[in-house]
Amino acid sequence: MTTITKTSRALIKSRDPKLEVPVASQPLSVERIRRKSDASRKAREGNKHLYFIGVAEARYVLRKVFRIVEEQAKKFGIDPLAHQALIQIYGSPDMELQVNQIASRLDITPAFSSSLVKMLVEKGLVARRRGDQDQRTTYVAMTDLGRDTLHKIDENVKFHVDYFVSQLSTEERESALSILMFYVGAKL
Repeated sequence: MTTITKTSRALIKSRDPKLEVPVASQPLSVERIRRKSDASRKAREGNKHLYFIGVAEARYVLRKVFRIVEEQAKKFGIDPLAHQALIQIYGSPDMELQVNQIASRLDITPAFSSSLVKMLVEKGLVARRRGDQDQRTTYVAMTDLGRDTLHKIDENVKFHVDYFVSQLSTEERESALSILMFYVGAKL
């Protein structure tokens, strides 16, 4: 039995129609995603099995990607929730958040958020500062070390997620996307 790499599959595809082109290079169909999204909406009220097929695909993709992200953060000595805090801080418009905003974004208590921030400060990943107008307010911003660490984690995540996504069929990718669109109320 011969081993065929992803690159050679694309080259052989033109000679052997039974071999598939790597999935990641296949474009998704907006029309198919629209139909699946509409079908999910209708199935939720009727044939629930069709709806849950999409839910299962979406949950599988999300869980797998979250697991990849968590594993890469752990390799840098950062627990998954602390990593999420870094993402929320860096991803905010001003690249800083109040401790209570971090709590809200992570769906945790303000007291736990405060402990999480303290740990991130001790690692040198974030810095705290008091509010200019209200000294009771604490803002948290990324340090250069925090930003560099987040960038390195993201580079590793991209590599592993790209590989995972390349293993999904076009059908799986479109089903997952249609349910995610349904969850956030997006329509094509």
